[in-house]
Amino acid sequence: MAIHRDNGAPQPGLKWGKFTSRIPGVHVDFSLPEIIQGGLLTTATGGVVAALTMKFFQVPFEVAWAVVLIQLFWLWVVPTVVCGEPYAPGWITPALPLVMAFLGKFEAGVPAIQAMMAVTVCLSLIFLFFAITGLGSRFFQWVPVELRAAIIFGGSIAAFNAEFGRMAKMPITLPIVWGVVFLLMFSIWFTKAKQNNRALNLVGSMALLVGFLVAAVVGPLTGELAFDIKMGFHIPQIAAYVKAVSPFTIGWPDMALYAQAFPLALMIYIFVFGDLVLANTLLEQAGKERSDETIERDNTKSHIILFIRNMGHLLTAGPFIPLHGPIWTGVHVFLTERYKSGRQNLDSIFSGTFNWYWPAFILIFLVPVVTFMKPLLAVALSITLILTGFACAYIAISMVKTPAAQGYAFFVGMVIAKFGPAWGLGVGVGLYLLLLVQRIPGISAQPQS
Repeated sequence: MAIHRDNGAPQPGLKWGKFTSRIPGVHVDFSLPEIIQGGLLTTATGGVVAALTMKFFQVPFEVAWAVVLIQLFWLWVVPTVVCGEPYAPGWITPALPLVMAFLGKFEAGVPAIQAMMAVTVCLSLIFLFFAITGLGSRFFQWVPVELRAAIIFGGSIAAFNAEFGRMAKMPITLPIVWGVVFLLMFSIWFTKAKQNNRALNLVGSMALLVGFLVAAVVGPLTGELAFDIKMGFHIPQIAAYVKAVSPFTIGWPDMALYAQAFPLALMIYIFVFGDLVLANTLLEQAGKERSDETIERDNTKSHIILFIRNMGHLLTAGPFIPLHGPIWTGVHVFLTERYKSGRQNLDSIFSGTFNWYWPAFILIFLVPVVTFMKPLLAVALSITLILTGFACAYIAISMVKTPAAQGYAFFVGMVIAKFGPAWGLGVGVGLYLLLLVQRIPGISAQPQS
C-alpha cells in the first residue's frame, strides 16, 4: 500500500530541487488495468524501434532488440520515476516521418547513425537553450500558424509516401490492418456504438494491439508473414548494440552534418512544444474534476528533462531514431480520461504513468514474446506511421482556414517531404512573405481619398 496522499496535495515522493522521485509500491499504488494493457502495448510498440534500427543502422534483429530495453530506461525511468513528470512519456512521433526521410538520404549504417547523432545533438541543444532562457513560449508564437501547419503536412506526406511504398511487400496484410485500426480509432459510427457497449469500448481502447493480432492472423494466411515461436529467456545484447551505434566507437559527425541537421531539429522542436501544450491542457481539464490532487507542471523542468533524456541516450547507447518527447499522445489521453473518472479508478495520475510502462521490462526478456514480435516489426512500424500521417493530416487541415493559407501549407509541406527541411524552411519563409503577411510597409494599399 503506497503512502496516502492528503486531499488536494501533490502525490508524495522524494523532493530534490525542481524534481520529485517516486518509487512504485511506496509512493504510487499498482493498478491492474494499466499493468495489463500498458505492458502489452509498450512492448509491442517498442518493437518499432528495433525495426527502425535494423533498417537505418544495419543492426541484426538479435542485437537491435536491446534498444527496446535501453529506451525504456530513458523513456520511463528518468522522466517518471526519477524526475516526477506527470505526463505519459513517449517519442516525438509526429516528427518520425521527417526523420526517416532525412536518414533515407544517407547510406544505411555508419553514415545514417552519424546523421541521427547530429539531429539528436542539435535538438538537445535547442531544449537546453530554451530551458535556460525560458523563451520556448515566445518561439512558438513567432512561428506563424501557417508554417506550423506546413511542417505538420510535411510529416503527413512523408509518412504516407513511406507506407504506400511498403505495401509492395505486404499488399493484403497492411491495408486490412490499416482499415481495422482506422475503424477502431476514427470511425464515427464505431465511436457512437462503443459509448454504450463495454466490449466495443475495450476493443477500441486497444486499437494498436488489435491491429497486431489481425496481422498475426492475416499475415500467415496470405503467406506474407511467418512465425517461429520459441520458448525460453532472451538476454538483450546491450554491449553489442552499444558497440555498433555509440559515437565513442564509430565516431562523431563532422560540422557539415550538424548544419544539415539543424533545420530539421527546429521543425522537430515545433512538434515538441505543441505536445507540451496538449499535455498541459489535458491535465488542466482533468484537474477541474479532480480537486483531490495537485499536479505540478513546469515547462522549464520539462525542457531540462528532454535534454537529459535525448543526450543521455545518445551518450550511453547511441542515437535514438524516434527521439524522446514529452508524451505518448494516445496513452496520455487514455490515462487522463481514466483519471477523470475518479480516485476509486485511478488514485493518482502517477498510478497511470507508472503502471503503464514497467511490465514491459519483464516481457522483453521472454523468448515467446520476442519471437512473436520479430515478423510483426514491419507491421508495427507501418501502423505507427500510417496513424501519424492520418493524425498529422487532419491536425494541419484544422489549423488553416483561408484558401491561400491552405494552399500554402500543402505546397510547403510537399517541399519539406520531397526536398528536406532546409529547403522547406527557406521556401516556407519566402512564400509566407509573398502570400500571407498582412501588411508590407510602403507597399500596402492606402485608402482612396
